[in-house]
Amino acid sequence: MIEILVFSGIIFFLILLSGFFSGAETALTATSPSRIHRMAKKGNRRAGLVEQLIDNSEKLIGAILLGNNLVNILASALATAFFIRLFGEIGVVYATFVMTLLILIFAEVLPKTYAISNPERVALKAAPFTRIIVLVFSPLVALVQIIVRATLRLSGLTITTQKILSAHDEIRGAISLQADEGGLIKNDKDMLDSILDLQDVQLEDVMIHRKNIEMINVGDSPEKIFGQIVASPFTRLPLWRDDPDNIIGVIHAKEVLRALKSSHGSIAEIDFNAIAQDPWFVPETTSLHEQLTKFLSKNTHFALVVDEYGVFMGVITLEDILEEIVGDIYDEHDTLSSDIEILKNGAIIAPGNTPIRDLNRQFNWELDDEEAVTIAGYVIDISETIPLPGQKFFRNGFGFEILKRRRNQITSLLIIPKK
Repeated sequence: MIEILVFSGIIFFLILLSGFFSGAETALTATSPSRIHRMAKKGNRRAGLVEQLIDNSEKLIGAILLGNNLVNILASALATAFFIRLFGEIGVVYATFVMTLLILIFAEVLPKTYAISNPERVALKAAPFTRIIVLVFSPLVALVQIIVRATLRLSGLTITTQKILSAHDEIRGAISLQADEGGLIKNDKDMLDSILDLQDVQLEDVMIHRKNIEMINVGDSPEKIFGQIVASPFTRLPLWRDDPDNIIGVIHAKEVLRALKSSHGSIAEIDFNAIAQDPWFVPETTSLHEQLTKFLSKNTHFALVVDEYGVFMGVITLEDILEEIVGDIYDEHDTLSSDIEILKNGAIIAPGNTPIRDLNRQFNWELDDEEAVTIAGYVIDISETIPLPGQKFFRNGFGFEILKRRRNQITSLLIIPKK
């Protein structure tokens, strides 16, 4: 009777130890590195241990697997010997059946199920003992690693510990996963994706094109210039002389008010050229992230965009970059309007100058914006010409019909989304 209790106790202990190894392996591989890192930064010593363990995942997994296999094999061997003494040769069958059930339920499924449900909690509790196991088994694990690597080399295979995904790709994947599982609403996902896109999107993709910019001719009369500034919804306006491409400054509405006060209300005495700020020119290939940093460092919100030849192409403001993240921003002087019309059949009527990025974000499309910035440019790229009203084109399941064209510019088109 004592012998039965001793064997049972040893086997039970080995199964518990096997369950610990299984749970620790699952918890340490499933725990969130970012959460553990935050806890370690706050002074949690066990979180620091977990961080050290998962930093060398190959040694960690090797030690846990080695310990798990040792206790499983030892428990099976003891159970087999015990059952043979009790039942003879048929005891091998009994031992195989009983140990399979015990190890499967109590040493694998149960601890792994609990660990995957509470990875951080289990990882923090298991970290001290696991660290001891890793230290004890490290010589054997090193030997096993040498054998594995040599075998792989003989087979013509190589392994690498270099990360395949960049930090941005990993974050983007996590955002996409959370959105698919309902953990993020669409607006939050769009904002997070847009923040990650700041490094990849250039000014030419979001700038206000020169043909849509309101500018001031310094040669106009002071009364006309003042009236234009007062009537404009914009705080800053480019100032040009002789040619619209010759930008000589930027007029700020507040400077005009200060000058008006200094002249005791006499508009004719205002020297708009003198109060204009020096223009700041930036290349169109600058990324939004880089331009945002420059805006913050220079304490300004307005820049003029030029191409590689120095030709004036448009303007970019701090608000334009912020709108790429949070969507359109309106104040009390903006006119609220939606140029995109959604028809009952699901088709879309959009102006030709609508950015492809805005359409993709609003309707969850995946139109390629590598070759064109606007939807008109997208259709021109498809047709390889400037199409006429009534012409239809198709690409990747989407249909496009030209509705209006002014000179060489597509002003309105019908988009039929793919089903």
